[in-house]
Amino acid sequence: MLTVSDDEFWEGVSPVEFGDLPALQDAVTVVGYPIGGDTISVTSGVVSRIEILSYVHGSTELLGLQIDAAINSGNSGGPAFNDKGNCVGIAFQSLKHEDAENIGYVIPTPVIMHFIQDYEKNGAYTGFPILGVEWQKMENPDLRLAMGMKSDQKGVRIRRIEPTAPESHLLKPSDVILSFDGVKVANDGTVPFRHGERIGFSYLVSQKYTGDTALVKVLRDSKILEFDIKLATHKRLIPAHTSAKPPSYYIIAGFVFTAVTVPYLRSEVCSHPSLSVLCVSFLELVNIAIVCNLLTNSLF
Repeated sequence: MLTVSDDEFWEGVSPVEFGDLPALQDAVTVVGYPIGGDTISVTSGVVSRIEILSYVHGSTELLGLQIDAAINSGNSGGPAFNDKGNCVGIAFQSLKHEDAENIGYVIPTPVIMHFIQDYEKNGAYTGFPILGVEWQKMENPDLRLAMGMKSDQKGVRIRRIEPTAPESHLLKPSDVILSFDGVKVANDGTVPFRHGERIGFSYLVSQKYTGDTALVKVLRDSKILEFDIKLATHKRLIPAHTSAKPPSYYIIAGFVFTAVTVPYLRSEVCSHPSLSVLCVSFLELVNIAIVCNLLTNSLF
């Protein structure tokens, strides 16, 4: 959390007020300093979609606004205003695709307020908790029958559980999540949102704080079980960021090992689809290393 200690800096400054989460088709104006010039840029559009989005920088899924106002490099961090002049979010990414135009994304005020309240509550940013499961929709009636679900039961099937997730010792693959904190989960993985809208049930998880508990009801072997799960942030085996630090490495017998990170995979493995890599798991360090180079002079 940043601030300016000099009181003169704040003289004559009027703070911007946060607005409520906008509705579909509400007008939004994005302000910033994107590429293409040196002066301030103002673009306008409407809210075209409200759903759970994959946040590129945080490598997590949270509530987000999709707008059709132009968001370009340099807009990130700039405010998005409604027609009353209230800030309804912060611009942070856009979709670049040959079949798409003017698709930008805004971090809405509920996510911003969660960050601020988390800081006030804990004295530091602890992050957004996750449930730590990959799930499968249960819209197929044959699949629901195979899982032993009754006609009035709805939910989603757990396909995989993150090994570092705190609930890995409670939940099991093929459990069917029926409800989260008393809110029933539909067969498509959605829950009631507002004004008759529906949204992915991970929205309910993201409204919690690290250390909060949630009652998760599951169907296992045709039996209904309930678990009080203490939620935590995602402890990744493969870090999403390197905190701007140079990568660590270890050389032995001509093999150069380095810790596997998402930036490394994007720069090396993803750019070479045919590349075969050797991964070694250091369980005591809860980390993964990779052979990133061979020093042939040391081997032959």
